[in-house]
Amino acid sequence: MEPSRAIRSFHPRAIKDLQASRDVLDVTLADQPFTYAVARAAEIVVEALRAGRKILFAGNGGSAADAQHLATELVVRFMIDRAPLPAIALTTDGSLLTAAGNDLGFQHIFSRQVLALGQAGDVFMALSTSGRSPNVLAACKAARERGLTVIGFTGAKGDAIAALCDLTLRVPSETTWLIQQVHMAAGHTICAIAEEAISDVRER
Repeated sequence: MEPSRAIRSFHPRAIKDLQASRDVLDVTLADQPFTYAVARAAEIVVEALRAGRKILFAGNGGSAADAQHLATELVVRFMIDRAPLPAIALTTDGSLLTAAGNDLGFQHIFSRQVLALGQAGDVFMALSTSGRSPNVLAACKAARERGLTVIGFTGAKGDAIAALCDLTLRVPSETTWLIQQVHMAAGHTICAIAEEAISDVRER
């Protein structure tokens, strides 16, 4: 069957974007500080879960969806049938988000929840491709005040968030959608390592 005119027109763009995805992954794989940061993030998450602590996630827009996705992988399952792991996405409660945004200001929608729910020993995963999202930065500050370990997911220019994190996963790119793709790949790796480690402990 002959491809339609639209398919013939769109095909070069499809190849170009898929190549961009491949290229940013190649560059990231060659970035040893990033790959070590992924491994260290997994270690931190495993240590927290073994100690009975929880993982909090937050981000805006596409990063909000990523936060919800990763929290779900831990609570429900990723690849292994096992007991649920405690994780919360701070992006899902419409009543809370609109109340905090209206009464306190949008910059406090995550920090208010961190102060309410976060406890020393928990982990806060802060997702911001730019590294400059005011509400994510405020949540990082609140998490540090409460004694949480703060892990930042950002891009090449994420200096602001890096200054507030114990560990930062900085994708070597400035393109939002490419950064988000690597964030999800790294997040999935962390979830896989965590559930394998925790399942092994619980099966002994």
